[in-house]
Amino acid sequence: MATIAVPAARTVRRRSGRLLLAGALAGPVFFASAIIQMLTRAGFDITRHPISQLATGDLGWIQITTFVLAGLGGLALAFGIKRTLTDGTGRRALPVLVGIFGVGLIAAGVFTMDPEYGFPVGTPDEPAAQMSWHSVVHSAAAAVAFTALAIAAIVLTVRHVRRRAVLPAVANGAAALVLLLPMSPDHMSIQIAVNGLVAFTWTTVLALWLRRAA
Repeated sequence: MATIAVPAARTVRRRSGRLLLAGALAGPVFFASAIIQMLTRAGFDITRHPISQLATGDLGWIQITTFVLAGLGGLALAFGIKRTLTDGTGRRALPVLVGIFGVGLIAAGVFTMDPEYGFPVGTPDEPAAQMSWHSVVHSAAAAVAFTALAIAAIVLTVRHVRRRAVLPAVANGAAALVLLLPMSPDHMSIQIAVNGLVAFTWTTVLALWLRRAA
């Protein structure tokens, strides 16, 4: 029985490691794609256009695909957490919350926002006269996704506090605070980009931490 159990345990760890690796890569892939698009797509201005607006126009399929891949990475991370975090605070809540984040990203990719403020090129340089239904779904999906991740960061903060791990607790608390800050109408696109950077840095660090622990 022991000779069978050891290879089985190794297989489980290997699969868990792959899931966590996929979760760790979601953020770097998302931002590599977004940055390349921001630098190469005519008319895009990060001070006026949120990253989500890259999903509009003829080349919008690139950002749509990016959202979906990042969402799948989030789901992989959720399953990886479930497999590796088997005790203590957050063992049940964290996989669910990170899973909601992943599903929200996929929905945000499938349901795009409206062209506006001159992007894509040829769009009137003004806000959309009325938000389309898919733009409303996009905004709602993104809000739910980032709120779920902020709550996940709070749960992990509590876990680290109970284990007297001060620096991880402070780092997770700071991430949650940034993600929960209200949006500023004057700097919304920049704030969205910062929130995305914080969110994906958090998922990458969490995935690598769990992978190392596993």
